[in-house]
Amino acid sequence: MSHSPLLNLPGPSRDLLDDIEGAIAQARDFVRDYDPELVLTFSPDHYNGFFYKSMPPFCIGLSANGVGDYGTHAGPLDVPTELAERCAEAVLDAGVDVAVSASMDVDHGTVQPLEKLFGDATARPVIPVFINAVAVPLGPMHRVRALGTAIGNFLATLDKRVLILGSGGLSHSPPVPTLATARPAALDRIVHGTPMTPEQRQARQTAVMEAARSFAGGDSDLQPLNPAWDHRFLETVDAGRIDDFDQWSNSFVLSEGGSSAHEIRTWVAAFAALQTAGDYQTVLRYYKPAAELIAGFAIRTATLT
Repeated sequence: MSHSPLLNLPGPSRDLLDDIEGAIAQARDFVRDYDPELVLTFSPDHYNGFFYKSMPPFCIGLSANGVGDYGTHAGPLDVPTELAERCAEAVLDAGVDVAVSASMDVDHGTVQPLEKLFGDATARPVIPVFINAVAVPLGPMHRVRALGTAIGNFLATLDKRVLILGSGGLSHSPPVPTLATARPAALDRIVHGTPMTPEQRQARQTAVMEAARSFAGGDSDLQPLNPAWDHRFLETVDAGRIDDFDQWSNSFVLSEGGSSAHEIRTWVAAFAALQTAGDYQTVLRYYKPAAELIAGFAIRTATLT
């Protein structure tokens, strides 16, 4: 499922929020009926937990703490440390290089879907898996699929009902600072992780809301949403052709989907993990080109056939 800080901020229309909430409610019912004993989530970060001073392509959290951005949960998540360690060992044994964090900070990209699906980010044990989707350079897509496959093979050894969650995407290009464009204060943050003051955090929220208003009103230089590309991605997912994404270059994703469209990596990893257990079918198929959220917003639920 997609995420957006604007779901928790003033600005989006009631009609849009009701439409998205209706789809989330269906996903919530899907999760409730399955009643998972463990959640494994593939999520990006937005320079709240991972910074250029040390930016791994992948990282498994042995413990995790929500930073509380955009009104999401602040505090520890329920991470089963020993199980997360075994997951990391299995991924490394499978030939995929992955970092570990004994003190992972996670932001709304991880926490918001947990809150939307369970009502409480700590309602289930969760293994958080970070996938870098913002800080270039990025690795090739086939390595993301390899990560998902390695984790799926590990999950198959557990006698547990596991919910695999991918958080992010689809086409969107929000105003995120980069090494090339960031002003000094923002550069210090994205490189060194300098904490934001309450005033800076409030200013960022205001800037996000203003950017969304301009974007929805057609008065923005941000890259437009690309529903055609979003549907191409979703159709490939629905058809179970996850290996097709090996041919999607980073430049292609950037040019077609925008600077933050690489969050589709979380979906690729999640469906690759599921596919290790056999063919799947997608059940809930929701998509909305939501300019008010600066995002192509999508939700898929899937079960094995």
